[in-house]
Amino acid sequence: MFDQETATLLRVLDEGFPPVQDMDPLAAREAVAARRAPVTNLDDVREAVDLRVEAPHGAVPVRVYRPHADDLADPPGVIVFAHGGGFVLCDVDSHDGFCRAMARGTGSVVVSVDYRRAPEHRAPAAVEDVFAAVVWAAEHGAGDGVGSGGVLVAGDSAGGNIAAGAALLVRERGGPALAGQVLLYPVIDPGCDMPSQRSHGTGYFLTTAAMRWYWRQYLGETPALDPDTVALVAPLRAGSLRGLPPAIVVTGRLDPLHSEAVAYGAALGAAGVPVVLREYPALFHGFATIGPFGPAAAARSILWSDIRALLTVRAQEVR
Repeated sequence: MFDQETATLLRVLDEGFPPVQDMDPLAAREAVAARRAPVTNLDDVREAVDLRVEAPHGAVPVRVYRPHADDLADPPGVIVFAHGGGFVLCDVDSHDGFCRAMARGTGSVVVSVDYRRAPEHRAPAAVEDVFAAVVWAAEHGAGDGVGSGGVLVAGDSAGGNIAAGAALLVRERGGPALAGQVLLYPVIDPGCDMPSQRSHGTGYFLTTAAMRWYWRQYLGETPALDPDTVALVAPLRAGSLRGLPPAIVVTGRLDPLHSEAVAYGAALGAAGVPVVLREYPALFHGFATIGPFGPAAAARSILWSDIRALLTVRAQEVR
């Protein structure tokens, strides 16, 4: 099914990840943070600066990564990024290395959002935080000027859900025009009952049991989707997806979330949204942020190229 490097890594991840579904959320957060590897690519960017973005509900912490002058894309752009972690775990530090690599690989300024996490803050608090960062990036250019490439919103896993929700919120509120949305193996629907959940719900790092636990933290123990915000939480259930920005959807076929990622890509396409769907047959949830993993490095190279293409299309549109 897959090569020895992938099989070995998957076994290590599957056996070593804490059983979050049996843990207190704060204890799970600490356990995952304790496993964090040191960042080894600090020199990928010219600087990384922690700032605070003012929003109606309070200041939102962000970390802004600025590329070296030689790495700047033409056209330049800004990527507003929401980290993964099941709405509960991880932070800007957990995805620091990935954001540095993304800034260098795409030649873009990256704004990583330290959004409010569950269960302390239920849905859609995280979406509101990322929306605030998008508005700020469009207005201020993260200090370097947005340039003709414009602003992209991106995220991995739960961050992909938040990014998709932020794109919908930008449309609904008449926010800044987005160059695209980049969704890496996104969490899309709380039902947890699509085919890949049944076929790959155990033994492939992310489990269906953990995914259900994450949703309970985000929505509450007896989740009921608010009709006014359902699209921000479960974008596949949005009344309409028309008018959303072009999408890059990345998924692995060994991921329990594979089916919902593919379904969302198809729904976007059916609504007239340009979509690039990248499916990796022998990869699993979370692969893109694993720095030294060979297949992930190849996938990231393709992703950086796809992002640059979105920025180029946006630049041509605004000329």
